[in-house]
Amino acid sequence: MNNRYAVILAAGKGTRMKSSLYKVLHPVCGKPMVEHVVDELEDAGVDQLVTVTGHGAESVEEHLKERTSYVLQEEQLGTAHAVMQTRQMLEGKKGTTIVACGDTPLIQGSTMQALMDHHEQMEAKASILTAVADDPAGYGRVVRGSSGEVVRIVEHKDADETEKNIREINTGTYCFDNEALFHALSEVDNNNVQGEYYLPDVIGILQEKGETVSAWTTPDFSETIGVNDRVALSQAEKAMKRRINEHWMRQGVTIIDPENTYISKESVIGADTVVEPGTILRGSVHVGTSCHLGPHSEISNAVIGSETVIRQSTVTDSEVGNSVQIGPYAHVRPASSIGDEAKIGNFVEIKKASIGQGSKTSHLSYIGDAEVGKNVNIGCGSITVNYDGMGKHLTKIEDNVFIGCNSNLVAPVNVGKGAYVAAGSTITSDVPEDALSIARSRQTNKENYVSEKLNADKKQNK
Repeated sequence: MNNRYAVILAAGKGTRMKSSLYKVLHPVCGKPMVEHVVDELEDAGVDQLVTVTGHGAESVEEHLKERTSYVLQEEQLGTAHAVMQTRQMLEGKKGTTIVACGDTPLIQGSTMQALMDHHEQMEAKASILTAVADDPAGYGRVVRGSSGEVVRIVEHKDADETEKNIREINTGTYCFDNEALFHALSEVDNNNVQGEYYLPDVIGILQEKGETVSAWTTPDFSETIGVNDRVALSQAEKAMKRRINEHWMRQGVTIIDPENTYISKESVIGADTVVEPGTILRGSVHVGTSCHLGPHSEISNAVIGSETVIRQSTVTDSEVGNSVQIGPYAHVRPASSIGDEAKIGNFVEIKKASIGQGSKTSHLSYIGDAEVGKNVNIGCGSITVNYDGMGKHLTKIEDNVFIGCNSNLVAPVNVGKGAYVAAGSTITSDVPEDALSIARSRQTNKENYVSEKLNADKKQNK
């Protein structure tokens, strides 16, 4: 197999986005557009990837890091000029070079691989990725000869009436023999209205030399969407969301309302899991089998075991075990670990805490900076008081502990195995194993208080 190289064009500022964010960094399904393109090129098996940056170069490099090499196009003088900036890295190398745009997040690695395979099988010097559009207005048309060969590409504004009826369009993704590409680039001029150097001119140069130019047509037009404004961004988001959701439904996941379910590309979901409307899976989320998520749950960068239920709740940067009940309206904050068969109930917040197997905090509690053992019951309104105004401190609750309602555990503190804490207690010292700890003032009843107070008020108001 030939060596394969890839050039990503990512230098444009994207003025039509009307944004301070560099265009190719606008997210689609939670990931920057250019990162989608890099993912797919890696899946396509390219040997070397070079990204051409311009405006916002540092931000792009910060996102993509060492997954690609970089060259800077200081002046945006056209797509051919952008590819020319890679000369020092790629010129003279034998193999195939694919040129893709950083604002085409929907293009798939399988499509790019098919284009390169076709290009090499045809022994072409250039190959064009094309698509068939229902409405080709605005796109360059691909004009083919009687035997199917590519004759030329005609821009919409230059097309005659017959050519405007052609529905096969140029997507802007190309494949080249690498050596032929750089020879032809040196002949591209900027004799046009914009005064720029256009990559499609390479096609004409190669054809004039009698070289073979081919085309491969993707069956999915939506792959070719280039994002130049917020309208196109929303279209790409919708198409990507549909693609991801359909994939998981075919893998045995029930998605009740796909139009209102948002799943990141990195997420993995086990069979027989049900995802309710309004649920969002962000980043790297791994969900086991037979779970029930939502409605209206948000899960980010988390591992969820099998047969777990998360209703109207948020889980972030945490691990949740098997057969866990979370919600409704619970918040599992980063660095938390919820053990198998645990219950995190309504209006409970967990932060940087481990909850042992079978333990329960059923309602209206805050458990932060804590280690909770197995089979612990934490009553309503209980709090681990972890912050003293300067630093955070750890609360340890050992196995089989019972914490009564409305208790405050002032860290650092340890509640021993099997101990009980009476409701309404504020615990400031360690509780031994099997002890009952009561830390509240003694109840005092003042007889006839209300009637005496009312009589006193009446006398005062006369």
